[in-house]
Amino acid sequence: MSARAKARRRALEFLFEAEQRGAEPLAVAVGRRENSEIVINEYSIQIIEGVTAQQQRIDEILESYVRGWTLERMPSVDRIALRIGVWELLYNDDVPDAVAVAEAVANVRELSTDDSPEFVNGVLGRIQQIKDTLVD
Repeated sequence: MSARAKARRRALEFLFEAEQRGAEPLAVAVGRRENSEIVINEYSIQIIEGVTAQQQRIDEILESYVRGWTLERMPSVDRIALRIGVWELLYNDDVPDAVAVAEAVANVRELSTDDSPEFVNGVLGRIQQIKDTLVD
């Protein structure tokens, strides 16, 4: 697993924990680093900050392109992986679109339901196709 893939996974874990606890994601990451002295890749922090800063817009986009599901009904891991994927697609030009989609799919394949990889791939694939119309 590449350093960036590990950073995405760590960011997903922190965002998931923060959502479950009703806490601020960056505070969760910093707290975990201080309490366990783990090393947090700078890209994990960049993802957390980016997703948090753009979450309202990301969620609006997801609500528009996820058919038959609301964000609240979706498995938490899927929702967070989609948020990271959308952030990378729309707000991080350093990540190729195909990598953003593939990494989100890989994370849900390992951490979520059997149906999640196809679902996440479909949603992010659609957003990837129309991303030029979504960027502010």
